[in-house]
Amino acid sequence: MAWFSFTGTDPSNPAHYTFATSPPSCSTPKQAMCSLQANDNGGSPDITDALKNELINSLQNQVDGPNVKLKKR
Repeated sequence: MAWFSFTGTDPSNPAHYTFATSPPSCSTPKQAMCSLQANDNGGSPDITDALKNELINSLQNQVDGPNVKLKKR
């Protein structure tokens, strides 16, 4: 699994992430998308249904998940 920094506007779109060589540093409080950990699919994250559900849960509840990190807005 690899880390990807969120660089766009749509957390469910793999094209809105950039491959990160190390886990990104995400500030607090946790309110907005920062990064996620997923299988590398040619430089973009492979956003599975399970990971999409984790994204939704993290953003709705403003908490980090095992593969999702949030940052301050």
